[in-house]
Amino acid sequence: MQLSIGSQFATHTPPKGQLLKWVGNKQKFAAQISRCFPTDYGVFFEPFLGSGAIMATVAPRHGVGSDIFPPLMEIWKKLKVDPAGLVEWYAERRNRLQTESYVEVYESVRSSFNKRHNGADFLYLTRACYGGIVRFRKSDGHMSTPCGAHTPIPVDTFRKRVDEWRVRLRNVRFINVDYRDAFTLAKSGDLIYCDPPYSHSQSILYGAQEFQLEELLEAIENAKARGVNIALSIDGDKKSGNYVCDLPIPSGLFEEDISIAVGQSMLRRFQMQGQSLETEHVSDRLLLTYPLN
Repeated sequence: MQLSIGSQFATHTPPKGQLLKWVGNKQKFAAQISRCFPTDYGVFFEPFLGSGAIMATVAPRHGVGSDIFPPLMEIWKKLKVDPAGLVEWYAERRNRLQTESYVEVYESVRSSFNKRHNGADFLYLTRACYGGIVRFRKSDGHMSTPCGAHTPIPVDTFRKRVDEWRVRLRNVRFINVDYRDAFTLAKSGDLIYCDPPYSHSQSILYGAQEFQLEELLEAIENAKARGVNIALSIDGDKKSGNYVCDLPIPSGLFEEDISIAVGQSMLRRFQMQGQSLETEHVSDRLLLTYPLN
């Protein structure tokens, strides 16, 4: 059901399926998170776009989705200007499974991507790699994630997802910039949602090695002073509440601190090589620079 809320359209209902598989994506919790956003704002920004789950749930009238990784933004730009071409990217690789093994196709596409980073290969890799865990070796920048256990979704299924996501994101401008540059575009009354790499759980993932939470918090403080509203998803507690992540959050920066239970961690499953995760339930924190209505 689509509701008219202030200057935006908000569904609070995520898309039926993920366009990209991406560990840590907020698809399952997008409704809970989006209901904590202001009821009236100008442009919706998501500067750590990743899988785009929150952006697609909000389906803004005016949005800017960005990320610093060029192949990822190639995918989102392709969705906007040539959705049929995006399906073809996926089909060219997925259809090879008719004559080649799953592992053979995956390793071939990963090798192609590591020789030249590009959106077409990266699209297939996100859908075929283990658990959507996108990680790169620091030594050479090569994607090192192994092949997943499940066959990637059929082309027809992917096509249906492209059709839905294209409509939801039709009013979003996609740009390949660092989050700091995206922050400078936001004006008073706009809303920024941040889902950066998590300090205590995602150090092996794409973008995490160079990311500094303190720098993001400084950018949030500056944007808040300009009248921009910011929502930040960040580490909460691990191991069913037995470990609360210690983060350098400045006093007074955020007005709300909301706990969101996210269940078991796929990343921890990967790190523990299939061991039991019964005690590995985790929660995120959703920090808001504005009061809830």
